[in-house]
This record gives sequence, structure tokens and C-alpha cells, in this order.
Amino acid sequence: SIVDTYGIARYREVNPGAFTIVTFPFTFGVMYGDMGHGFLLMVGALWLIWSEKRLLKEDLRGQLPELLAYPFHARYALLPMGVF
Repeated sequence: SIVDTYGIARYREVNPGAFTIVTFPFTFGVMYGDMGHGFLLMVGALWLIWSEKRLLKEDLRGQLPELLAYPFHARYALLPMGVF
């Protein structure tokens, strides 16, 4: 039915069914990879927002590791990136 959306191939036209069989699983896998990455980004940003008071104290004392400091300062930008 996916191929029928575009119409059935006429005589001497290339049937897109073969291309669909090959590319559909790849496209499906890419979609779930993007969803998983977005979900992890959203969960990480939510954790940074919920831990904001504790992490802000550590940041002001200079005790926040640099690897965590950059995402912490971008926590409100990371959340919409993960959601959308």
C-alpha cells in the first residue's frame, strides 16, 4: 500500500517497490535513532534543570567539572532541541 500511494507503475516504467523494500528499513532505523537521541537529550536537559540549584552552587564555587559546565549553561536551549 505504500507504493500504491504514488500509483502503480505503467508498462515499461520502473516499479518503485524494489527501491522501497531496500530503503524503507534504513529510513525507519534513522527515524528511531533520531528519536532516541532526542529523548536522551531531553532527559539530560531535564536533569540539568531539576538539579539547577545544586549545580549552580557548584558552578559559583568553581567546583563544577568543565564537561558538565557547558551543557549546564545551555540547559534551556538543550531542552527544546530534545523535544523538537
